[in-house]
Amino acid sequence: MKAIGLMAGTSLDGIDAAAVDLKQSQRGVTVKLLAFRTYPYSGEVVRYILEASDPATGTVDKVARLNFYLGELFAEAAMAIAREARLSPGEIEFIGSHGQTIHHLPQAVKMGKHLVRATLQVGEPAIIAARTGIVTVADFRPADIAAGGSGAPLVPYVDFLLFRRARIARLMVNIGGIANATLLPAGVQDPDQVLASDMGPGNMIVNELTRRMTNFRESYDRDGKYAARGKINPRLLHESLQGDFFLQPPPKSTGRELFGAAYVDRMLERHPAKDKQDFLDLIATATALTADAIHGHFSRFYQPLEKVNEVIVSGGGAKNLTLMKMLAERFAPIRVAASDEYGLPALAKEAVAFAILAMETIKGRPGNLPGATGARERVILGKVVPAP
Repeated sequence: MKAIGLMAGTSLDGIDAAAVDLKQSQRGVTVKLLAFRTYPYSGEVVRYILEASDPATGTVDKVARLNFYLGELFAEAAMAIAREARLSPGEIEFIGSHGQTIHHLPQAVKMGKHLVRATLQVGEPAIIAARTGIVTVADFRPADIAAGGSGAPLVPYVDFLLFRRARIARLMVNIGGIANATLLPAGVQDPDQVLASDMGPGNMIVNELTRRMTNFRESYDRDGKYAARGKINPRLLHESLQGDFFLQPPPKSTGRELFGAAYVDRMLERHPAKDKQDFLDLIATATALTADAIHGHFSRFYQPLEKVNEVIVSGGGAKNLTLMKMLAERFAPIRVAASDEYGLPALAKEAVAFAILAMETIKGRPGNLPGATGARERVILGKVVPAP
């Protein structure tokens, strides 16, 4: 079945769109990637998202309008990737859209007699379905929260479907704004045996520092070139790794609320950047923080459970050469490689994943993993909006 997956992450680089041909077999799912592209957000759109995401500026009217505005942009991305894949809307069975997260609150807070977790992704699926004429599945996280989970990460079930092997144990690491990983034991057949969790910041802190250093002319450290020119601050790195999140056992989930702009504000208060070299040193330190958070989580929580043969990295962080070098040094002698070497482009993985999760929803099959989110049980994810 032909489908489109749409993903917009906390890195705020844009909308990832993948057109895929999905086939199921007894072994799992095979994916043929027909087309992939990231449709960048304009500076204005990034500003809208950041304003809506900040409790100080995210007024109800801004959140409501952003939901429908991003629905229009997601629909445009879906139609554009369909044209690149040379598919007509009638050939596409469904769209799976993660939406854009503007707030994620995985820690339960007591309200009345209830303990409440919350998450909010915008990019109205009714708009996507109306503009494209294609059945749209969206809003994947709430069903997991309703089952007692944290709503994320959700890609680990797709890791299980695509990357499990009989004799090879793998650690699947995805580095977007946040870094998360899936532990796939050799020969695993039961999804309930899969463990996964957010691990800490991915590109988020590095991106924010890059924006500030370049006065928002650049939104990320392309190829890790800035980190390569900086010097790691051992004291700051050590201080940062003492954060409660890093010591908390999995499964756990986090986001911009912990590692976003306010985190960078505090970093700059303790270690002011007086010139460009100071910023380069902070970027190098933040890159090392990501590498250490990933490896520290692995060595503390996963290494005692399974002898891992391969570390496979996807997401924008796989294109950061400095970060990949740091990961290779920390995981040696375990091989670290981008998912491109295994047939799935690193930048396309999450968009592909939400096409697969949408397929599971339409087929009436669960898409979450309790070992990743802490949910009581596996549940069917998402809400299906029919084509008009």
